[in-house]
Amino acid sequence: MKFVILAALAAVATAAPQGGYAAPAAPSRYSESSEEIPILRDDRIHEEDGRYNFDVETGNGITLSQSGSPDGPEGAVVKSGSYSYTAPDGTPVHVKFVADENGYQPESDLLPVAPEFPHPIPQFVLDQIAKAAAEDAAAARSGPSASYGAPQ
Repeated sequence: MKFVILAALAAVATAAPQGGYAAPAAPSRYSESSEEIPILRDDRIHEEDGRYNFDVETGNGITLSQSGSPDGPEGAVVKSGSYSYTAPDGTPVHVKFVADENGYQPESDLLPVAPEFPHPIPQFVLDQIAKAAAEDAAAARSGPSASYGAPQ
């Protein structure tokens, strides 16, 4: 019995980590610069009833302003706000958003916009719809298909 306990103790001792763990190396895309960006403004307000507001601004021009409240269905938080930054190509990006029971709804001049509806339907699409309707009408006149019989 003493041998079993001694063997178990030896197994645990050898399985224990030896020494400390080194911090993982930063990915190469982050190691190009060690510049720290200062936080210029960080104002946060949290109310007892669940409402909140915060405004953050960094030294490299990133801004974020958001407010929210538990006014959504079943107490879900409804949020709205905006953020801005400069894209890597130098384009200024400004986005306003609402997040509620209808999902995240961003607005920005840089986001793609779907064409207005109703938009013109190309003739080849109208031709295909007419052909499908004619085939359906012909199939209805000829009765059930020979390949699809009535259930037995």
